[in-house]
Amino acid sequence: MFETFDHTADLGLRVFADDQEGLFVEAARGLTSLLIEEPGALRSDNRFDMPVVGNDRELLLFDLLNGLLFQFETTGFLGREFSITSTKSGLEVEARGEVIAGQPDRLAREIKAITYHGLKVQQQAGRWMAEVIVDI
Repeated sequence: MFETFDHTADLGLRVFADDQEGLFVEAARGLTSLLIEEPGALRSDNRFDMPVVGNDRELLLFDLLNGLLFQFETTGFLGREFSITSTKSGLEVEARGEVIAGQPDRLAREIKAITYHGLKVQQQAGRWMAEVIVDI
């Protein structure tokens, strides 16, 4: 589950899940929902794989979202379905989605950057929670 919250001129994303891998999946889905009006309308006919290297949870979250945003900005690819596996070196990410380059009418907003401000990943009462602020 994910939700958004207002943060001055930026936008926050708060994510909840039962485990860490699920938390990263929900964060990726949340990013997609910030970028496109109808994430459920995305097709899953393209695949993008990405390693995320590191062991710090906050930095893994930042690098994951930053990598997905970079992929969108450079190729127009937006993920709809995500599979994320923890490895010794970090995360292995598989995203299935659609290239929507040239379809500005489908976009909800422009995200300029993922920020470090307020970035957190923590366990609360047996569940995982993360917060990230995006610059819009």
